[in-house]
Amino acid sequence: MENVPFLDLKKQYHSIKNEVDRKLVEVCENTAFSLGPYVEEFEKKFAEYLGTKFFVATSTGTSALHCALLAFGIGKDDEVIVPVNTFTATAEAVVMAGAKPVFVDNDPINYNMDLSKIENLISHKTRAIIPVHLYGQAVNMEKLMEIANKHNLIVIEDCAQSHGATYKNKMTGTFGHASCFSFYPGKNLGSYGEGGGVATNSFEVSEKIEKIRNHGSKIKYVHEFVGYNYHMHGFQGAVLTIKLAYLDKWNGRRLELAKRLNKGLANIDDLHIPHIDEDGRHVFHLYVVRTTKREDLKKHLQENNIGTNIHYPYPLHTQDSYKNLGYKAGDFPIAEEYAPQLLSLPMFPEMTDSQADYVIEKVKAFYNGK
Repeated sequence: MENVPFLDLKKQYHSIKNEVDRKLVEVCENTAFSLGPYVEEFEKKFAEYLGTKFFVATSTGTSALHCALLAFGIGKDDEVIVPVNTFTATAEAVVMAGAKPVFVDNDPINYNMDLSKIENLISHKTRAIIPVHLYGQAVNMEKLMEIANKHNLIVIEDCAQSHGATYKNKMTGTFGHASCFSFYPGKNLGSYGEGGGVATNSFEVSEKIEKIRNHGSKIKYVHEFVGYNYHMHGFQGAVLTIKLAYLDKWNGRRLELAKRLNKGLANIDDLHIPHIDEDGRHVFHLYVVRTTKREDLKKHLQENNIGTNIHYPYPLHTQDSYKNLGYKAGDFPIAEEYAPQLLSLPMFPEMTDSQADYVIEKVKAFYNGK
């Protein structure tokens, strides 16, 4: 019996072990533990990779979102439109900034925010939109920027799941006024701890974020305002610089695996496989299927040593943390219908063809009653 974990970070580490080990020792030898040259090198290289003028590293993806919102002066009495089907950090950062998240339902085909519903949510209090490139597939940024420009709104892309994804051959993270990344270990570009950052083409925004992440300071012990301690550690900058060189190769392998899974799992009743938009390059941070038999399928796969996960089991408007917003059951019918049906199957670049084929075999066996 094959064993297919949901994610195998150890396998990836061993593929670059010598490079990583040497570099981590180097960080120690130079005692460059917080910000410093290894973080600066990553900031420079990641900005070059994206094609933006600036990239400011932070401690987490959540702190990156928080910094970006604050840099644009978003706060009390402001509203920010965010998808209801996403990880809580997207909306959480809006609350942290003192503003109000306004949820939008997800598209029934690609699970990203439903752009057709955004304009009805815009009010005189709306300041920004945060599109999330969910599961590694780009939002239609051409359409979204058209809406934002029409209403003079700020766009902050949440690229926590879309490192290297594109829309019409342009990188996610380069369309909006700023974009935020997470480098949590399981991401397509993951650190060995926590990490995040903000990309922008605005010098003013990048400089503001540099101060926000450093206690409101650009010059040591001179504090222009009350900020935060959102430093990236030197170890993470060093690891991310090494891993960045492999990102396109790893993303390519994810797409190969996704296409293999899609082909093998096509035309199964009650199993909806991921849709791949023709206008973008999907980087498959997650490979998410949808079925009304989610719990039974999950149990069957677990019994056959196949790891799974759920992204996400509860739409944000149903969470206690956002109950003060006044939403109720039925407000977001697509998200509510899909939440009990979504199941993430194994997806990582070191996954073998035989492991992918084993997943296909066991999913088919479930639907064939074997």
